[in-house]
Amino acid sequence: MKKVIIINGPIGVGKSTVGKLLCSKLNKSAFLDGDWCFDLHPFIADKETKEMAVDNIIHIINNYLNCSHCDYVVFNWVMDKMEVYQKIINSIKINRMYLYEVTLICTEEALTDRWYKDNLCEWRIEEWLNISKKSLDYFRGLDTICIDTSGNTASGVTDEIYSIVVKEVL
Repeated sequence: MKKVIIINGPIGVGKSTVGKLLCSKLNKSAFLDGDWCFDLHPFIADKETKEMAVDNIIHIINNYLNCSHCDYVVFNWVMDKMEVYQKIINSIKINRMYLYEVTLICTEEALTDRWYKDNLCEWRIEEWLNISKKSLDYFRGLDTICIDTSGNTASGVTDEIYSIVVKEVL
């Protein structure tokens, strides 16, 4: 049976790091970062490009689900609009599939600390940090498996998700 693990949460909470680690622990798995499907230069975030990104995500996830060599799909992206989240979920449901909806959250202090330690991302600027902080309450309110990453390592969060996925499948 196929398993899809969606990792949602604010910018900078650790979705990509945890998603990659989780994928490396799961046999026959694929990792998809939604940002890859929205990587335009120059970056333009309008109705057309957002719809294109969602269509790309749905297409790639469904291709992985149809692949006999793939049992797990680990997908992460910032989905701070319920209609985007629902469109993706409603478009990937197949018969005999487990869906794990995980939201990573943290305190404002932990988010700020991570933000300034991430030197690899050139758009980690104050404006986006403030947007991310403002979105924390939205993500806390989602009806998903919610994991607080404050004071936890990426490996610890990964192990927590892994134990949920493996336990429920057995």
